[in-house]
Amino acid sequence: MPSRTKTAMFGSAFFTCLCSFVVICVVLATQRWMSSEVRFLGTNSSTTVSLTYGLFSGTCAQSIDAGLQLSMKTFTVADNLSNTTAKSMITAIIVILVLSLLSSLLSSGFTCTNTVSNPYQTFLGPIGVYTWNSLCGIFTLTAMILFPVSIEENSLSVKLAQGCFAFLQTHVKSEHTYGYSYWIMLLVIFLNIASITIIYFYDHARYSKKKEQERPIENAPKDVILF
Repeated sequence: MPSRTKTAMFGSAFFTCLCSFVVICVVLATQRWMSSEVRFLGTNSSTTVSLTYGLFSGTCAQSIDAGLQLSMKTFTVADNLSNTTAKSMITAIIVILVLSLLSSLLSSGFTCTNTVSNPYQTFLGPIGVYTWNSLCGIFTLTAMILFPVSIEENSLSVKLAQGCFAFLQTHVKSEHTYGYSYWIMLLVIFLNIASITIIYFYDHARYSKKKEQERPIENAPKDVILF
């Protein structure tokens, strides 16, 4: 059976890993990644399309200069994107977040195992927790970088607006606001760092205690050791 200190430390790390898993689920499930105002210039007037969307679906509303809303509809991101590069980027972000979710799940399993037992395999201990939390943080950070790249380089909001309303002509300007579904990925990274920090302190304390137990023998007089 593990000591009380180990149970408490790994139990705390299990809680942070589990929170990380839940937050990633929320990131994938909610569609509040981006809100955009995309303005187009037509023959006789200008049109503004307001979009709110995530990785899978969203809503778009069309209005003209006078502020009159003409129509509103829901859409799926994959169906609205005809551009292969933009579609591939969204698919890559989804895959990366799924990998992050699996890493978080494995990290939760490792910390839970160490809370109730003493695994014989080294990788099932602190090393495994470090590995899976690091991978989860890296995957999440990668997703946070790729999404803005898709917005700016692939003009994602513009293409989604044109997918909603095919008659839109010349794009004039866009204004973007990142939603909570995007920003809470920072919480995932902080939770990963917290898990690693908790296990590091436990591992460091255990190593220090082991060294202190060895020190009396190292410092003992030679005649005592011989005796």
